[in-house]
Amino acid sequence: MRGLLPLFRGLHTVSNRQARRKAGIVGSRCGLCGTQSPRFGLLFDIDGVLVRGRMLIPAAKLAVEKLVDSQGRFVVPVVFVTNAGNCLRQTKADQLSHILGVPITQDQVIMSHSPLRMFKKFHDKCVLVSGQGPVLEIAKNVGFKNVVSIDMVRESYPLLDMVDHNRRPKLPVRYSVVLFGEPIRWETNLQLIIDILLTHGNLNSPHQTHAVPHLPLLACNMDLMWMAEANSPRFGHGTFLVCLENIYKKITGKDLKYEALMGKPSELTYHFAEYLIRSQAMQRQWKLPITSLYAIGDNLMTDIYGANMYNRFLEERAAIKNPKAVAQVVAATGSSTAMPGGEEEFDSMWESELALPSATSCKSVLVCTGVYNPNAEVPSDASRCIKETVFHGHRDFRFDPALVEPNYIVQDVAEAVDLIFQQEKFVPH
Repeated sequence: MRGLLPLFRGLHTVSNRQARRKAGIVGSRCGLCGTQSPRFGLLFDIDGVLVRGRMLIPAAKLAVEKLVDSQGRFVVPVVFVTNAGNCLRQTKADQLSHILGVPITQDQVIMSHSPLRMFKKFHDKCVLVSGQGPVLEIAKNVGFKNVVSIDMVRESYPLLDMVDHNRRPKLPVRYSVVLFGEPIRWETNLQLIIDILLTHGNLNSPHQTHAVPHLPLLACNMDLMWMAEANSPRFGHGTFLVCLENIYKKITGKDLKYEALMGKPSELTYHFAEYLIRSQAMQRQWKLPITSLYAIGDNLMTDIYGANMYNRFLEERAAIKNPKAVAQVVAATGSSTAMPGGEEEFDSMWESELALPSATSCKSVLVCTGVYNPNAEVPSDASRCIKETVFHGHRDFRFDPALVEPNYIVQDVAEAVDLIFQQEKFVPH
């Protein structure tokens, strides 16, 4: 991400100035507690924003102090959004409670696999799951009733896994395939997933390379790489998906198709996050609708890209309600194809499940305590650096320079909270 700082510094200045001009929302008072009723919600990334590995980032403690009242309750709706997928939401909530020192419930946590709860049409079908950690428990927790693991397939069909000869019961023939995260044994998972896709689940049959379409495939977490305690990034599930996609195409000559992609930057994840934000506001009896979301993250290609893409979705949704806005978009783009397809498109399975969004904007806030490096070397031609950046996003997400431009850049999460409170004219105590 070399050389983005000059552009983003300018954007930061312009965005702050514009926000100060536009800011004017003042929340009402909650009759039950006397505190201000917020009209905004916060979406926090975890790694690089609140923690690095197992270590709490000092600014996170300050941020939490600003966000809770004397009883330890959050004064605004908060959701923690991570692309991790190797544990249950409750497990992650318990970890956050311990690290941050405040009670966090599982309804304040989104894992990369959390939106799978919305895919009810698959819940009664047999699904093959890939990943690490308690994948069978995770799959059942999000609603799947008939779950098979890679290990179960390998034990039933030992000749298919020629990498491990030491490693029988018959399994169902028809599957849907759910990829939770990068597995431990990549070669075994790649081989058996390809086998299942190319045999339509009938593993006693040879590959059918011309059979289309393949079995339904859902994937969680598209991160190509991620940062932990090591000095250099580690391969993420996105790298595993790159391997799977290229093997499938090399064998069949066709692109691997996904029923859905979940985790940041997918819109599904942000829509589910907004649903949890609204639910918190209702539980706390905050009467004003949540109209603004702020997503705080350290990764341009996931946190910023995803927040900006969801903001674009919200703007387009508002535009189809407004004929004048539609005309403006058509005039600006030269095509009506830039607009969503109409009300039918928004009556999709996942929106009807969670209700339509109430938010009208999702602002992105970039912090400098994680993946993003504000001190990176600046190229001589800064005006071209974004367009020449290597895109680390998933194959099915096009690179749009506008989507990796944050609305705000701040040093850390505590400064992010201060900025947001200022923009919203929110006084918590």
